[in-house]
Amino acid sequence: MTRVKICGNTNLEDATLAADLGAWALGMIFHPPSPRRCSEEDAVEIAAALRRRVELCGVFVNPTLDDVTEMADRVGLTMLQLHGDEGPAFCAEVARRTGCKVIKATQVSSLADLQALEPFHTDFHLLDAHHEDLRGGTGTTFDWELVGQRRSPQPLIVSGGLTPDNVTAAVAATWPFAVDVASGVEAEPGRKDPAKLEAFLTTAMAVVAPS
Repeated sequence: MTRVKICGNTNLEDATLAADLGAWALGMIFHPPSPRRCSEEDAVEIAAALRRRVELCGVFVNPTLDDVTEMADRVGLTMLQLHGDEGPAFCAEVARRTGCKVIKATQVSSLADLQALEPFHTDFHLLDAHHEDLRGGTGTTFDWELVGQRRSPQPLIVSGGLTPDNVTAAVAATWPFAVDVASGVEAEPGRKDPAKLEAFLTTAMAVVAPS
């Protein structure tokens, strides 16, 4: 069964519904320019309520080492997604200091982008669509056929422009460990649409890899 990470959570109501519907992980964005930025207060509330049910993932873009480790401790995160230009040594030190699982994310426009991820021995790799200005939440997909040329052994999370209508095709094309969605299940940035959320989770988790 494909796991699902619901990203861009900003409030306990949306996060609880995602967990109730079977989400594997909940992403909370701590990148100030993002319209889906989660306040520390809301993140603490979400984590306190749901820490025994889901992975609690903080999403960061080019943070300092102190910033990411302190936020992980204050909120009680179990997973960290590094979505900027962080290098392998930084990712390894974040994992060492926090004890959290680490996702290294990259924007994909060519095979070279996949190859650039190979030195990252993090717990997961996440592939997102390329955008000149945005780090995630673009609402666009990347060329899923590129995944067939991937050589890294790290479990794969596929993101970028996923919706209830295309997630089956995305899973069938890439057979990832998990899929990640934010804008595709929203009523507006930072607020989930319950019907879209349920449709996405139900559809994604129904796709079974061939034996």
